[in-house]
Amino acid sequence: MFLSTTEITLALLPVYPLISFLLLISLGERLSWRAASIVSVGAMALSAISSFVVINQLSIVSPILTVYLWNWFELNLAGNASTQINISFYLDGLAAVMISVVTGVGLLIHVFAAAYMKSDENFTRFMAYMNLFIVAMLLLVLADNLVLLYLGWEGVGLCSFLLIGFWYKEKANVLAARKAFIMTRVGDTALAIGLFILFKELGQLNIHNLTETANTIWQVGDEAPYWIALLLLGGAVGKSAQLPLQTWLPDAMAGPTPVSALIHAATMVTAGVYLIARMHGVFLLAPEVMNYVAWLGAITLLLAGVAALAQNDIKRVLAYSTMSQIGYMMLSLGAGAFSAGVFHLMTHAFFKALLFLTAGSIILALHHQKNLFKMGGLLKRLPFETAMFTIGLLCLIALPGSSGFYSKEAIIAQLWSSNTAGPIFWYCAILGAFLTSVYSCRLFFLAFMGEKRFQDEPRSSSSKLLNTSLVALAVLSLAGGVFASTLEVALLDVFPRYHSSLLNEPQWLHSAAIATPFVGIIFSWFYFAKYRHSTSCDAEHSVFQDKPNSVVLFCRRGLGFDQLYDVLFIKPYCYVAKLNRNDIFDQLLMLCAWYVSICHDVFKCSQNGKLRWYAAAIGLAVVLLLLSMGLQHLSLEAS
Repeated sequence: MFLSTTEITLALLPVYPLISFLLLISLGERLSWRAASIVSVGAMALSAISSFVVINQLSIVSPILTVYLWNWFELNLAGNASTQINISFYLDGLAAVMISVVTGVGLLIHVFAAAYMKSDENFTRFMAYMNLFIVAMLLLVLADNLVLLYLGWEGVGLCSFLLIGFWYKEKANVLAARKAFIMTRVGDTALAIGLFILFKELGQLNIHNLTETANTIWQVGDEAPYWIALLLLGGAVGKSAQLPLQTWLPDAMAGPTPVSALIHAATMVTAGVYLIARMHGVFLLAPEVMNYVAWLGAITLLLAGVAALAQNDIKRVLAYSTMSQIGYMMLSLGAGAFSAGVFHLMTHAFFKALLFLTAGSIILALHHQKNLFKMGGLLKRLPFETAMFTIGLLCLIALPGSSGFYSKEAIIAQLWSSNTAGPIFWYCAILGAFLTSVYSCRLFFLAFMGEKRFQDEPRSSSSKLLNTSLVALAVLSLAGGVFASTLEVALLDVFPRYHSSLLNEPQWLHSAAIATPFVGIIFSWFYFAKYRHSTSCDAEHSVFQDKPNSVVLFCRRGLGFDQLYDVLFIKPYCYVAKLNRNDIFDQLLMLCAWYVSICHDVFKCSQNGKLRWYAAAIGLAVVLLLLSMGLQHLSLEAS
């Protein structure tokens, strides 16, 4: 079977970064910085160009593009014919949005990383892991069956572990990587169980045939789709850091800043959103689970917003902001506004990658200082970084004209009449928007306004690679709203059309949504006035001295979820492990070894090399054999 040029281009999307990974991991330190950068960034450039070529062909030729590569294996279910699991890709409007984000934003982050990590002794290994992550993410979003999707899903988790703990000589980084790996495995286990049940019930795992089969077999409200959707939701909340599996994301900021931008802002944390969007056919058959999705998103966006208000680490503020924005996406999906949620996924990738990368430039300029209370006055000292960060914050706050405004307003506009709890969700979204503007202003006032609160003068980066990536992301962040109509057309055949009853909506809804960020900015201007005006550099008497009260500490520690999980899970597990320190299960297994040892000793004693012993043993064996035969003969005669 021959493939067309477009199909070959699609098939090669994950191949370029895979070849780059193999070259980098094989050659290692034998490659110079320039060579390693060309290989890794060049592979990403090829994937990005290929993705845009394929997307262009998708809009011209057909709304759906499939490419079959080879048969992977067969699955057999009792009473049903075997199911073929193939290595094949499926590209539609949703997958097109995802690959454009993964390869486009991923390319800019790779360019930034090449300059940011230049002096690291393990630069080649770092870029290899970054390429491998792109491979896993492309497999996840292009897979046409759930087994291949799960392979990419687990690959993303592995790469996250490797990249968060990249600087493994520091204990905090290793603990953060382990925490992320274990917590996401909880969700992955739920997802795996859901896939097993899905295959048992429907007999297939092809994503795009599942919806038709599910609608044929099940009715809305049936028990099977309820449990399957609930388990899929468990996988989604783990990967996307939503309640209750959200505590790994802030700690994951221990990794290098490009990791935070790539994995924890632009791609990995959106995998859960993609899963729900891709499996929307199953979720629509379980309206209760759709309600759970909306509630989890609403609660997470509020809790994360409150936690962000108390953080003193610039990257942790952005981490909680990511949790909050993913909450908006989940809220949109749960309300049935799938296209709006995917739109916010795309714009969020633009401005959050910009924020993280600019934060990395600031941290580098301040000699690896991340504490907001030890910054200040950067507006005058780092004007370029200030401009880039300001653009990112304007999009995050969703001021009119920015990409964040178009996508967030698209979500909020569809919440009021979405279902019976729609007004509640609308108020949650509005409160979340207010919190977003408040913690964004607090961050800006602390870092960029007032007088300096640092010792060494900052060194502004002159690297063209760093600045090019930031400028490109800033342009995308500002102009991302122009993709709204294109994205709506692309997703028209993917999701059911959203129906909203405008007759039941009050006239003031849209005005209130637009005014909320401005209200937050005005409130912050007066409430955080001390952050804007203080000129004290004395740490003992400065209003910036970090002496938080118990409420602030509670919020700074993630609202106590880590402590709660420590009491509920970690301490009981450690207690049981201590009781079982000799491992009773190993002891049971050692009974087999003890039995073999006894048999060995018996046979060893019988093989002593003495002729009389052997003769007596043979004679005894003959007597026992004859006696056994005689008893058997007598029993036959008696019967």
